[in-house]
Amino acid sequence: MASSFRSLVEDENRYLKSFRLFLERSSEHQCMQDFIQGVLPEIFTKIGKGKSSLNVIGVGSGAGEMDLQMFSQMRLKLPGITVNNEVVEPSGDMLFKYKVLVSKTPNLEYIHFTWNKMTASEFESHWKERNLDKKFDFIHMIQMLYYVKDPEATVSFFRSLLSENGRLVIILVSGQSGWGKLWRTYRAELCNTEISQCVTTGDIKTFLDAKGIPYKNYELPSKMDITECFTEGDEKGELLLDFLTEVIDFSKNASPELKAGVKALLRHPDCSSEEDGRVIFNNNLGVLVLDP
Repeated sequence: MASSFRSLVEDENRYLKSFRLFLERSSEHQCMQDFIQGVLPEIFTKIGKGKSSLNVIGVGSGAGEMDLQMFSQMRLKLPGITVNNEVVEPSGDMLFKYKVLVSKTPNLEYIHFTWNKMTASEFESHWKERNLDKKFDFIHMIQMLYYVKDPEATVSFFRSLLSENGRLVIILVSGQSGWGKLWRTYRAELCNTEISQCVTTGDIKTFLDAKGIPYKNYELPSKMDITECFTEGDEKGELLLDFLTEVIDFSKNASPELKAGVKALLRHPDCSSEEDGRVIFNNNLGVLVLDP
């Protein structure tokens, strides 16, 4: 990193622990579910027109909960459709959980799963080595562009795999969120230089605009209760601080000046509001939908 901090992604157990707490304290999954149920059905209608089978890639699908929700909406809009689904996920633990979820979910016979335990860049290399020309109707990248070295190249590669009426859906934190303000202010101190990490939809839109690539943009309101971050030594507060900064044991390892600055910014109206005595962080997400 640009500093001596260790990135939270280096400690999978602590990352997952803080991530689970983040999900408990935030409305992130709910706002994504609203998008899946409210916007994606129309997109599925367009990409499925005249087709009996769809090719899909989930990049960084995690344990698969959002994937299966998307397939449920796809099935409702396109009854009788079959799906060839490439799952790209580097975590063996997440892939195992995905497979367990599939085994426990009825009526998925219409989906054929291909499991790729690899990163997005490994998948790209593998694909190019095999010189495959298969095209895909729907590709989704949910909260994963933080973990690639070159998000612009990653977007360009997966967009190149789209079929004529295909769509690429990218979900990241919004450039207008508290995350965006935090990263713009403390990128040099906090962000890992080996991966993009501090990327928002604002960064991707700048790239797309420069290339003249059209897209649709959706803002998904989301919030997170970070009140315990301001109680020194609170276990949950420390985990949330680690998640917000993406640094292992941020409170123990940050200088007093950096720690005070980050906490002050997290409470600032640009990042958070106060509701009934609680500090509520702006966790808004952005969605970009790209054509071929």
